[in-house]
Amino acid sequence: MRTSLDHEKLEVYQASLDFITWTIPFLDGLPGSASVRNQLDRASTSVPLNIAEGNGKFTSPDRCRFFDNARGSALESAACLDVMVAKRFVSAAEI
Repeated sequence: MRTSLDHEKLEVYQASLDFITWTIPFLDGLPGSASVRNQLDRASTSVPLNIAEGNGKFTSPDRCRFFDNARGSALESAACLDVMVAKRFVSAAEI
């Protein structure tokens, strides 16, 4: 029987994993030389990692710092999607 860790029960953590899964077809469709490809991969990966690490902290300031980093990475991911549209790698409708 698998035991769940606290962060795995968070809806925001599950949503961040769903977002990573959603980005895979976009990442696979980008040229390997497109810098936004690596940036989106790293930023989207950073979201659940920071949520998990922050959820394991015991003091509010520590938790907030990691959750702030997760939010920043989510916004960075959104900006990567905007860049992909601006560079015509994908259409706004696809996003």
